[in-house]
Amino acid sequence: MKYYNRYKQSGKEEDLLPRKRGPKYKTRRPIPFIENKVVSLREKGNNKYEIVNILKINLPNFAISPSGVYNILKRKGMNRLTPPMKQNKRKIIKEKMGQLGHIDCHYLSKSVINGKSIKLYLVCIIDDYSRIAWAEVVEDIKSITVMFAALKCLNILNDHYQLKFEEMLSDNGPEFGTKSSTQKQHHPFERLLMELGIKHRYTKPYRPQTNGKVERFWRTLEEDLIRETTFESVAELKEELIQYLYYYNHERPHQGIDGKKPIEMTNLLPN
Repeated sequence: MKYYNRYKQSGKEEDLLPRKRGPKYKTRRPIPFIENKVVSLREKGNNKYEIVNILKINLPNFAISPSGVYNILKRKGMNRLTPPMKQNKRKIIKEKMGQLGHIDCHYLSKSVINGKSIKLYLVCIIDDYSRIAWAEVVEDIKSITVMFAALKCLNILNDHYQLKFEEMLSDNGPEFGTKSSTQKQHHPFERLLMELGIKHRYTKPYRPQTNGKVERFWRTLEEDLIRETTFESVAELKEELIQYLYYYNHERPHQGIDGKKPIEMTNLLPN
């Protein structure tokens, strides 16, 4: 009946045929206002997921998906981050030491100690801005163990690099706590952050790249120190780790901070 009524009004036989469902091609595009917002956020170095989250908070009435953002960026030739975009993100989001710390646990191979098969883990905290890092060897990743290892890392970073954190980003592992506000005070790691006045942030589930700084640290540590290396004892592993952390913080240039050494991002070097 819809087609017949359309034909009666126009007298054109083509109006008896079904038309394409949904909006026409150009109406599928977001309005220019949203496209301009996406472009502006991209220029600041945000990825498509970060752009969606920012728009969801600031413009809740204008829904857009990550694939929609990607289509805009591809159409504008901005689907790949350029060096200026990366530099802008560093300037805007990481303005000083201690704004954000990343924490994570890393499983070591059972054969890392020569002639033994034991479970060992590393707990690491790394500063987002400077890449200053510290790690501790632990025998398990129970919440109480991780809490004491984290406390030791925080104390060393504070004593040696004057680092005090405002926020700490972790994955959603049980060793790092729970998002339930009623249970936080009973969890060792959550309670530690509460006592120190550090806000706890969590990565998105199944997206380890959100905690990419510390994930990259694990890869670097494996390549430089752990892989194809065996240690005679846990004590030797701990000693070598301390020496490596000094090298990592003081001697090793980082591409992510324009080839600088982490110590050069601090105000601890003499003028």
